[in-house]
Amino acid sequence: MVDRASEARVAVVTGVSRRAGIGFAIAQRLLRDGTRVLLHSFSPYDAGQPWGADPGGVDGLVDELGGVSDRLQQIEADLGDPSASKRVIERAIDAFGAVDALVVNHARSSEQSLETTTVAELDRAWAVNARAAVLLAQAFAASHDDVRADGRIVLFTSGQHLGPMPGELPYAISKGAVHQVTRTLADELADRGITVNAINPGPVDSGWPSDELRERLRPAFPAGRWGRPEDIGAIVGWIVSPDSAWMTGQVIDAEGGFRRRLPYD
Repeated sequence: MVDRASEARVAVVTGVSRRAGIGFAIAQRLLRDGTRVLLHSFSPYDAGQPWGADPGGVDGLVDELGGVSDRLQQIEADLGDPSASKRVIERAIDAFGAVDALVVNHARSSEQSLETTTVAELDRAWAVNARAAVLLAQAFAASHDDVRADGRIVLFTSGQHLGPMPGELPYAISKGAVHQVTRTLADELADRGITVNAINPGPVDSGWPSDELRERLRPAFPAGRWGRPEDIGAIVGWIVSPDSAWMTGQVIDAEGGFRRRLPYD
């Protein structure tokens, strides 16, 4: 076990199963910044989605990040299991001796409308997207050594507060809950020097959109392109650093100026 007095910071990043994803870009950035990282993955979820699992699997992903070492570890867990959040944090402490930052990047997409939504999917989306975020924060807070300055929690919400998300009801509900709980969690942990903020990354091309959708939405971005995972990785890199210490309880719309109504609409 690494000495808890070590100056190297430690981060847990959830939802790192695909090299095309935001989680991978976050891990890349943090490793480049000198942070030790525990990756959380749940590849069976991606395997069942239209975008599919990473072609090289999680092993290929870990190898591309430099391989398992004293700087990088990985755990597979279904965060819909109420006990999984604590196991993830405990794995990081076992590997590195402490955790300084928690990045709750994972998400369950749910393409169900009001007409088609089911109890099972409402419950599953809530468990994975919202409940797990709170349980991860709880496990992080319970284990955090406040002698280590600049504790950080970074949550991920979506754009449900800026416009409707038709056909994604379970997802919008669960991500809305993450948005709303951000300020409360920040207040609960402020006296311990732990900040809590959330990011709405807007549309990011992580391999999920069709070619038709990419082209249809491209003019809605002032930069003429979709968001890229590395755009969000850079923002997370700043939030988990000591430089962001004066910001907490905020939901950041990091969308590159995305316009939900195009000029010709």
